Amino acid sequence: MTNSVYKFIELVGTSATSWEDAAKAAVEKASQSLRDTRVAEIKDLDMKLEDGKVALYRATVRLSFKYQG
Repeated sequence: MTNSVYKFIELVGTSATSWEDAAKAAVEKASQSLRDTRVAEIKDLDMKLEDGKVALYRATVRLSFKYQG
């Protein structure tokens, strides 16, 4: 068995409907260009407001993937 190295990046996903959809959008977009994604953690949830109403849900996601140096 070989040793592995993993790298972490942070992404911000957005959605007009929910934090879950925002997090999912970040992971799915990253997976299009990264190989061997492993774990995603939610670091922060916030909302963009317009005129006192929620306009956008935002999820900051910490994502790990296998480093292919």
